[in-house]
Amino acid sequence: MTPRELPPPLPADRIAELNRPDGSLHTPRTHRWNDLELDLPPGVFKPGLTSAMVADRVLSGEIETRGRRYLAMGCGVGIEVIAAGLRGAAHTWAVDVHPASVETAVRHHRRFAGGDACTGVVADLLDGLPEGLGIDVVTFNPPAVSVPVADDPDVVRNVCQGVALLERFFAQLAGRDVLAPGAEVFVIASNTADLPGLVAAAQGHGFDAELALRHDWGDGVLTHLFRFTGCPR
Repeated sequence: MTPRELPPPLPADRIAELNRPDGSLHTPRTHRWNDLELDLPPGVFKPGLTSAMVADRVLSGEIETRGRRYLAMGCGVGIEVIAAGLRGAAHTWAVDVHPASVETAVRHHRRFAGGDACTGVVADLLDGLPEGLGIDVVTFNPPAVSVPVADDPDVVRNVCQGVALLERFFAQLAGRDVLAPGAEVFVIASNTADLPGLVAAAQGHGFDAELALRHDWGDGVLTHLFRFTGCPR
């Protein structure tokens, strides 16, 4: 797959309309996924449909984590972490820059998947992760929206950091000894982000890109789940 095969971002006003905050982020909330009732402390982002698409595929094995070492980047409330635990991941790392999200994800893993095979890491992307982890699978639903949608730093953190964040992400994956040979990195984003720029960032750091899923929501939004392999290390 090449960047030229991907759609450009939607118009800025349409992106802002689709990603307008509902004002509830700083309140306690609940969220239901896969018949599980999850609690969301203030500041922990509510999973959207794209997060559910990833978690559902982890749970089904389409993104296989059974017996593998799995890293959920931007873990949020932890639905991907729960899914990996239920699937039988050998170990899961729940990584987020937001401490309350990491704590919540680990707690939900223990509650719904059981055991202690989940390590929480508060980090800006891979900063603070030890070398030599040998991660087999990474998933990331990044805050890649390409235009600002709010001034609230917590909304910015969760929604609209743009493709520059992905550039740092792939640079770290390529430059750090974190991935196992043959590792798979799944990133999901829509055309509210710069999809060509996202793929170009990965390929610029030596990763091969393929399209694992493309979903048309019927309103102009096209969600793409990418599978990146061939880490240059």
